[in-house]
Amino acid sequence: MITSVINQKGGTGKTTTAVNLASALVQKKKKVLVIDLDPQGNLSYSLGINDFDHSISDSLLQKKKISEIIVEREGIDIVPTNQQLSKLELGSRSKVSEFMLKEALKKVRGYDFILIDCPPSLSTLTLNALTASNTVVIPIQLDVFSIQGLEQIMDTIQEVKSSLNKKLKIAGILPVLVDGRKKLTSEIKDYVRHNFDVGLFKSEIRTNVKAAEAPSFGESVIKYAPSSNSAKDYLKFCSEYLRTMKKLS
Repeated sequence: MITSVINQKGGTGKTTTAVNLASALVQKKKKVLVIDLDPQGNLSYSLGINDFDHSISDSLLQKKKISEIIVEREGIDIVPTNQQLSKLELGSRSKVSEFMLKEALKKVRGYDFILIDCPPSLSTLTLNALTASNTVVIPIQLDVFSIQGLEQIMDTIQEVKSSLNKKLKIAGILPVLVDGRKKLTSEIKDYVRHNFDVGLFKSEIRTNVKAAEAPSFGESVIKYAPSSNSAKDYLKFCSEYLRTMKKLS
């Protein structure tokens, strides 16, 4: 099962969700591959991957197999990235196809789950991720601006389903950085339920300082602070994610 973790806004917990969902899946004895498809390389940095010879760009350009560029952290196999990925996307259009990642993944075997951390933009790289994926998880903050962004994401997913990947399914929307004391939190959830044809996960990721601290130590919050609210929330979400994947498969 291949899942894209997507939100075109920065600071929405997208990378944190990809990292900690992967970590939680490993705890549940699943074999997991994570692809850092964000040229900023935040996921790679979050897991302490700073020194590597090859990146996802090499695989997209068919210079290296994905199996040749994997770095392991916390039992997770990771395909790192760097700024070279931006150069690839900005380069000659003849080199860029929406199917590059799908082609690169065809020879990948032995994983229960592949997670793709998408860039914070609706770009060619994002289209590559959606074209290669079976499902999509959309982390959102429960604020007004996120609603506007969600509308754009849904439009993009629909376009991909129409022209590039008819089997793509939305697993659900994951509320992140949740502060249950705010009235706006419940209002935004109600708005999403009534205005979007996609489900909200019952799991929510509460605001917690440990999740912000963990990347500076190169660890998931599940490893860095296993008793924190964030770690507990991501483990709970992982269980719900697994149930959802079973229904969608």
